[in-house]
Amino acid sequence: MLVLLKKEFANFFSSAVGYIIVGIFLSLTGLFLWVFPGEYNILDSGYAQLSGLFSLAPWLYLFLIPAITMRLFAEEKRMGTIELIYTRPISKLQIVAAKYLAGLLLVAISLIPTIIYYFSVYLMAEPVGNIDSGAFWGSFIGLLFLASVYVAIGIFTSACTSNQIIAFVCAVTLSFIFYFGFDLVASLSLSGAMQAFIASIGINSHYIAMSRGVIDSRDVVYFLSVITVYFLFTRWIIRAK
Repeated sequence: MLVLLKKEFANFFSSAVGYIIVGIFLSLTGLFLWVFPGEYNILDSGYAQLSGLFSLAPWLYLFLIPAITMRLFAEEKRMGTIELIYTRPISKLQIVAAKYLAGLLLVAISLIPTIIYYFSVYLMAEPVGNIDSGAFWGSFIGLLFLASVYVAIGIFTSACTSNQIIAFVCAVTLSFIFYFGFDLVASLSLSGAMQAFIASIGINSHYIAMSRGVIDSRDVVYFLSVITVYFLFTRWIIRAK
């Protein structure tokens, strides 16, 4: 499995996809947080906080992560090389895990440099260090979990088709539904209890809870459960085919 993981990860950078995705994410977050005026701009907010980063990043990843994952199975199927992978002495679950971890590792590489923003705001605060560190690290962990779900969804849609565009569109759609769609449905509910239940199915309520700086086991279990479900769906798809 480790050999396949290294191969998949290396492929991102041999085709320049990795450089492009990381470059786009860091460029856009940097521009929106420090240059472009608006709700995401740290200097415009007047507060030593990075809520703009964690509001913006899920929307950027909504499109960038499907661009990463769309090729992981679909391209192999289109080129007819997927059968070579299936003949390796590893299980279908290990194949899915290797491709999933390769995609997640690339996402992590794009996110880790944003820690520089934390230290920048930390030093800019008055007095120095007057920043809610708990909220930052809670949001950072929550964003990693959110991205992990996006990767799991993207792997699943890529396994369902040999067309990368279809895989991309389906991944964006499913990720949007999980991130924002359930909140939209919940807002239409007349019952407070039903509204809370529907919202809890989506990612956003759990992501917001983590952004407060408190890592609740229920939120962690939610993210791990969604990842596991899509993991198993993907394994079922490739076993069926």
